[in-house]
Amino acid sequence: MMGTIKKETIHAKGFDIRIYTTDYENEYISLTDIAKFKSSDPNDVIKNWMRGRDTLEFLGLWESLHNSDFNPVEFDGIRSQAGLNTFTMSPTKWIESVQAIGIVSKAGRYGGTYAHSDIALEFASWVSAEFKLYIMKDYQRLKKDENSRLSLNWNLNREISKLNYRIHTDAIKNYLILPELTPEQISYKYASEADMLNMALFGKTAKQWRDANPKKRGNIRDDANLNQLLVLANMESYNAILIAQGKAMSERLVSLRALAVKQMETLSLLSLKGVKQLSGGNLG
Repeated sequence: MMGTIKKETIHAKGFDIRIYTTDYENEYISLTDIAKFKSSDPNDVIKNWMRGRDTLEFLGLWESLHNSDFNPVEFDGIRSQAGLNTFTMSPTKWIESVQAIGIVSKAGRYGGTYAHSDIALEFASWVSAEFKLYIMKDYQRLKKDENSRLSLNWNLNREISKLNYRIHTDAIKNYLILPELTPEQISYKYASEADMLNMALFGKTAKQWRDANPKKRGNIRDDANLNQLLVLANMESYNAILIAQGKAMSERLVSLRALAVKQMETLSLLSLKGVKQLSGGNLG
């Protein structure tokens, strides 16, 4: 997840249901809004749902699959009490007990309980199968719109990468192409520089990617995600500078690999920060 939290609203049978996300992939949907379909006291609806053993098993499995900080020892204690008449569970208690990230809680005027879309749709099924279908219908409409926007962002980053590739090839032409080279040698020089970037970022050459993906259209860079395209554009500019400085290919490969790893880690940390923002309740 990257940067600013994005807010959306889906509509189902006259109810507005809020969604928060930072990457269009990990959305947190308002359980409070969904629960209003069943009762004017949504907090009690959510608590009753969370008391069920099946619900807790589902929540525990989700956390174990997605949350490295999940506390399985505390979860086992909670699970052993599920089903008892005296057993109670709330979002806050669940979050604090097992270090959950799948459900988040926020106080205040625009607060409430939110859950990752996987969990929210499970809750919607419990509230009303019919209501869930209405939610999913508008949710799919929202995802279609977002995918269109993401496609525009991907194309923009691809074009930026192509523009930087011109900077990259100009540096090769000006500093690495000697007059005595044959056309075949010149072609190989361009390809080898491009593959050095591929190795630094993707860990494989263009040919290795094609051999591993014979049914895919395009090339290794067409298959890249948004983060990779952004890093690739930076690498092309940086390699052009290193070429101008007279650095050997072996030395440049080490520097470019370090750049790729560092920048991809930074983008991943921004994504994790987005999850922590949601978990910390910064939704208002």
